[in-house]
Amino acid sequence: MKAKLKPLPVSTVSALSILIVVSAVTAKTTVVFDRNANEAASWEFVFKNVPAPSKSDLGAKAAFIVVDGRRDTNGGDVDKFADGIVPTDEDQPARNFFFAQNTDGGRILVDLGAAAAVKQINTYSWHPSTRGPQVYQLFVSDGKAEGFQSQPKKPTDPLQCGWTLLAAVDTRANDPTAGGQYAVSISDSTGEIGRFRYFLFDISRTEQADPFGNTFYSEIDIVDPN
Repeated sequence: MKAKLKPLPVSTVSALSILIVVSAVTAKTTVVFDRNANEAASWEFVFKNVPAPSKSDLGAKAAFIVVDGRRDTNGGDVDKFADGIVPTDEDQPARNFFFAQNTDGGRILVDLGAAAAVKQINTYSWHPSTRGPQVYQLFVSDGKAEGFQSQPKKPTDPLQCGWTLLAAVDTRANDPTAGGQYAVSISDSTGEIGRFRYFLFDISRTEQADPFGNTFYSEIDIVDPN
């Protein structure tokens, strides 16, 4: 059985990566991210260190639920997280999910329906400006903890209702306005992060300078060890 994960301070390695966010006794959960700058981004979503989006991952058959926050009706619905169809242009609202303007993000629940072994969680976004970077905390659970709540709204602390913090992600580096394509991959040195049914993304906006700071999320993949 895996030891309970304990968050450690984020170590920024370079403008393109964040490594070793949380640690367990016998393994290390790491977060890396790639960015394709605006001039290098394309519909192919090819990255140096993160796999391209998948149409056959565990998330393709999962339920995606807005637990907290308001979806921007100018964008796509939650099916955009898992349909494997990514944008073909840098500013294509209908191909992305994002929270409404003038709001500070929200929470998205992914329910696999049953606990499953997980190798990676990968998230993708694309926008030419401040809606490109990704900022979120990811909590996980098998749903068996005493007092577990599957859909905790803000300001409820997920750690107090059966969730474990797996990773804290912030791809803004030293330039919060940097647009482009972003790909984040959360994995484990043993090859398997653990067995989970539920994934709670607590998503924050990337900036407060204008009403349009919520990220254009193109895809969320939950990848099994096979």
